Amino acid sequence: MGRLERQQIARESTRRDILDAALALFEADGYTQVSIRNIASKIDYSPAAIYSYFSSKDDIFLALAEEGFRLLGATHMADPPSADPLEDIRATAWQLYQFSKDHPQYFALVFLDRRVPRIGQEYERFPFMSEIHARIRGRMQRGIDEGFFPGTLDAVVALRLICAPIFGIATLRLSNRLASSEDADALARDAIETTMAGLRAGAATHARPGVPCAPEAHHDTTHARTA
Repeated sequence: MGRLERQQIARESTRRDILDAALALFEADGYTQVSIRNIASKIDYSPAAIYSYFSSKDDIFLALAEEGFRLLGATHMADPPSADPLEDIRATAWQLYQFSKDHPQYFALVFLDRRVPRIGQEYERFPFMSEIHARIRGRMQRGIDEGFFPGTLDAVVALRLICAPIFGIATLRLSNRLASSEDADALARDAIETTMAGLRAGAATHARPGVPCAPEAHHDTTHARTA
């Protein structure tokens, strides 16, 4: 192994250490409470060393957000269409819930922490998200086109309605707000089936179309940046 290759491996390892430390701190303390100095201290690096890899704490978050969305897209949204449009829609919602179980740190960071940077402002960094959105939207549109749902139903609104309770149940589970006797998995499946049944029955929808099943991370411009 040559010197340049060893240097590249070492640099990638250090970058990974920084991201892992940041993710753990963001989850434990919340985004606004974590500083570059905190991250550096956790892995025994100097803040200057961190800045040689990432320009800011926001840059670290965006790198983690990209990892999280790629995990969601590649691992949970890449299945080809099946013969059953309804099963594909169920799978879309269930895979989102499963992501909250398989990768709770990423789920909490990109979907639940209200103080993280707004991903929409850096959307050019996530071009693959357009492909994920189109794939998900296509699953719902197929169900509408094939008559499983009313033709007047908007695909994006329908997906938002199906996915919305998944975020709520995942949040309750991750924050330990469910009673010990409650089965979060069963609640998630019931929420999916109940919403789909209502939409198939022609329940009125009043929402306007947006981006399905992938709400942007929030950004509170009033919070102070820590360094």
